[in-house]
Amino acid sequence: MNDLDAPRRTQLAAERTWLAWWRTGLAAAAASIAIGRLIPELVGGESWPYVVLGASYGVLAFVLMGAAGIRQRRVRDALRRGDFAELSDGWVLGFTLAGMLLTAFTVVLVVVA
Repeated sequence: MNDLDAPRRTQLAAERTWLAWWRTGLAAAAASIAIGRLIPELVGGESWPYVVLGASYGVLAFVLMGAAGIRQRRVRDALRRGDFAELSDGWVLGFTLAGMLLTAFTVVLVVVA
C-alpha cells in the first residue's frame, strides 16, 4: 500500500454513496409513477390522494437527484483539500422529515382507502 491508496478508496466510497443516492432517487421516481398513476386506475374511486402522494414522491426524487450531485461535488472538493465534508444537519433533518411525512401519508391512505 502506498500513500495514494487511502484517498483513492475514499473517493471510490464517495462515488458508491453518490450512486446510492441516485438509486434512492430512481426508486422514489418509480414509486411516484406507481402511486400517482397506476394505483388510481386499479382501485377506482377518489384518485386525488394517490396523485398528491405520487407527486410528493416525485418531488422527493427530484430533490434526491439534485442533492446527490451537490453532495458528490462537496465530498470531491473536500478530498482534494484533504478535508472532510460532513452532511449538514439541515439536509439530514429535511430528508428525515420528508420521509416521515410521506410514510405517514402512505399509512393513512392504506388504512382509509
